[in-house]
Formats: sequence, structure tokens, C-alpha cells
Amino acid sequence: MKQALPILRFLADRAARGEGTVLVTLTDVTGSAARAPGEHMAVAEDGTAVGSFSGGCVEAAVIAEALDVLAARRGRLVRFGAGSRYIDIRLPCGGGIDLLFTPLPAIDQLTAAIAMLETRRPVTLRLTESGGFGAAPAARMDEAGWIDGEFRVRHDPDLRVAILGHGAEPMALHDAATAYGAQTLILTPQSSLVDEASSRGIEAHLLRTLDRSEHLTIDRWTAVVTLFHDHDWETALLLQAIDGEPFFIGAMGSRKTHEERQRRLLAAGGEREQPSSVSLAL
Repeated sequence: MKQALPILRFLADRAARGEGTVLVTLTDVTGSAARAPGEHMAVAEDGTAVGSFSGGCVEAAVIAEALDVLAARRGRLVRFGAGSRYIDIRLPCGGGIDLLFTPLPAIDQLTAAIAMLETRRPVTLRLTESGGFGAAPAARMDEAGWIDGEFRVRHDPDLRVAILGHGAEPMALHDAATAYGAQTLILTPQSSLVDEASSRGIEAHLLRTLDRSEHLTIDRWTAVVTLFHDHDWETALLLQAIDGEPFFIGAMGSRKTHEERQRRLLAAGGEREQPSSVSLAL
């Protein structure tokens, strides 16, 4: 899963301190590679870097190249691996990658890109071989690739998992989701779980009534999972989730529990034909 926000924040933070930075973007892959086009690294003038293209095989060379680009203050496109002028640097998969080095990305464009992603709006970065850098709201069909002399890469908001429930399962799912790189939100009627989550810096809110929650914000980059043992808590929240059209809805329970869940949803005003995103997690 692409993680654009930490890289853009790193660049903006270092630029705000007056440090030079370089954005490095994977534009093309020949054969096999660990990352797909559109992935990034960021390098600061002191050699500090975030991101990875190969898990350690080329990163040192990428940092050295980035510092050279920073000194020249002009972008460049460089191949590593198969077909590269760096004959001593090889990818373990035997493939080749093309990396676009963009020195000193404009702080206003970085700030605009960060703001769009933080407010859960997709953004497209537009890069040129000479070092141009811009950010704009993403169009529906944008994807990573060269168009009219620009490399354009779309970044969607980070995956978010809304975890609704009580008992041990919500925190276990949180740990698995964050290990994958997702954001999480916990809604629970269990005050001790809210306290535990808050002590760990996890966003969590207490459910006080068997009703919809103002804290359950949903978009198409959100998955909603209900983990209730007392299933009365989930009916209004599931209807709210369905209305929000997340990309996935899962609910814990047996098939018998799910049949009862469906009856409750219909009785509460749900429709028999629901979006295909609604799934049952047994």
C-alpha cells in the first residue's frame, strides 16, 4: 500500500526548516521489482531518507544520487538494475527500475497535496524530468504514467478501518490494521476500551445509545467492521455504514446470527438488495 502522506510530510517539514530535499519517484519497471510505478522515496540534504524501493538493495545508491541532484538543482531520470550505467548495483529479482529525481519540490505544492490527503481527497502529483513538481485534485481516471512529458501519479487517502464493537476483538483488529499501514477508528459502548485506546493514542469514541454515531465518518476508502457480541448495538450503525457506501462492510457472527441481523436491518428500514460491498465476516 502506497504511503504518500509520510513522505510528503517529511519533505514539507524539512523544507520548512530551510533544508534541501529531493523527491524520488519510481516511474517504470522492467521485469520484476519490489515496488510499482508511483512509489516514492524522500531524501534530505543530510542524507536522511524515508521510503524504499527495494528493501535495501539500491537505497544507498539512490540517496547518493539524490544528493548529487540536489547539488545540481536539476531533476534527472536514472535507471538502476538491468540496463543501468551502475553495473555494480543489481536488484535481486533481476529487473530494472527508472527513478525520477525531483529536487526542491515547491513547498506550496507540497502543502496543497498534504491538505488534500489529510481531508481525504485524492491528489495527482505532476512531475517533469527537469524537476517540475505540482499537485492538483485527482481526476477519476488518473493513474501512474507518463502523459505529455509529465509523470503523473495519483494518491488516494490512506485506507481507514472503522472498528465497531466491544470485547477483545476491536483492539486485535486495530493492531492488525495498523501493522498493514491503515488508519483506524474505534467506536464502542465499552468505556474501558475507550480508555485503553486513548492511552495508546488511538482515536476511540464511546457509544452511549443504540443509534447512529456522529463519529462514524465514511468514504470510499473506508472499511467498516462490526465486532459486537450484543448485536443490538450494530443495527443502526450498519444502516449508517451502508448509507455511507464504504468499499467494505463486515460483521462478526455465525450464519444464524447473520440471518437474524438481516431481519433486524429490514425491520429498521434497510433494503433487501444492498450494495455488493456488504460482506459477512464469519
